[in-house]
Amino acid sequence: MKIIYLTYGEPPSGVYSGQVCDVVNHLKRELNSDIRLVAFISLQQFGLNRDKIKKECSDALVFPMLPKAPYWRFNTIWLWFICMFFRPASIIARNVIAANMALRVKKYSSVKKVCFDGRGAIAAEWSEYEVTVHHSWKKEIDMLERAAVNKSDCRIAVSNHLIDYWKTRYQYDSNQHVVIPCTISNSFISSQLNDEAISSKRKEMGFTETDMLFAYSGSTAGWQSFSLLKEFLDPLLKDAASNKVIFLAKKENNIDELQKLYPGQVLQQWLSHDEVKAVLNSCDYGVLIRENTVTNQVASPTKFAEYLACGLPVIISDNLGDYSFFVSHYQCGVKLNGTEENKTFPKPTKNDKLRMTELVRNNFTKQACNPQYRQLVNWLSS
Repeated sequence: MKIIYLTYGEPPSGVYSGQVCDVVNHLKRELNSDIRLVAFISLQQFGLNRDKIKKECSDALVFPMLPKAPYWRFNTIWLWFICMFFRPASIIARNVIAANMALRVKKYSSVKKVCFDGRGAIAAEWSEYEVTVHHSWKKEIDMLERAAVNKSDCRIAVSNHLIDYWKTRYQYDSNQHVVIPCTISNSFISSQLNDEAISSKRKEMGFTETDMLFAYSGSTAGWQSFSLLKEFLDPLLKDAASNKVIFLAKKENNIDELQKLYPGQVLQQWLSHDEVKAVLNSCDYGVLIRENTVTNQVASPTKFAEYLACGLPVIISDNLGDYSFFVSHYQCGVKLNGTEENKTFPKPTKNDKLRMTELVRNNFTKQACNPQYRQLVNWLSS
């Protein structure tokens, strides 16, 4: 059975590598699936980005998409030609627009089944945050998401909370779904935590062994909720000069202001995906604080698994996807509840860090999710 894994409008990135290319290669290798990546990407830097995708998925088919989100329907014509030529039996469609493209093609091609790979609450995200599309398009995305959820033959959800959202907003009542969180890239899993390498890296960054080092990795804009992050960090940085934070993020005014308030305690670096791991390995805690919106309530941030993979207990806000409960259940960090002003954070031991990495292997790797992937392939082939 031939399967197409379809993406639309997503350029190559660390997330794309771990959540798309790694998944396609995993399904080929572990489940012997006859699956091929089909990607529609922006015309901007098309040649460069096409080569990046094909470097990781050599048989991927990469096509330019028409600019602007509302023109996705025209790209459906090209998808129909692809399906007529390769004759896939199923399409796994990552995101709402890709799913609607697949559903349209299903009517007029060899495609028998469509799987909607739901990455979050898209209509809610476009409403809650400043997504730069026309107001009428924000209304249409709600209808497209409803169709993707209810008309697909089966579904992947990144969290149980996303399933609950579908049930509440779109009256979803099927059980044809699997929950697969945002799994970690195989290259990011630490085989060991080397004390000498950690000590050397801390020294290189200007931190001592006794410093308590909090890491924040990722964007500081929009749904990342910098104001809440600052509320958490302020009392920590005031409390002790040995409490320090490193932002693995692009230079930004909010970070600059924090550096001025706490000179010598705040470091900012923007690194390649390959360099991030060594820095996180040398830290003590990972920080994942976001505001309580629908977007965040159903989310599955890859950073959560990356922190654990590097041995870091996670400081997490409440109601963040399935992960706030995960932290409490497995005692792998601290769930914030608004009473943290005088909270202390014990320095993690080597055994603590090793336990974090084991949690990742058991819950957030492609191999750990093989039962869900097998169920999915069985549905698509039945």
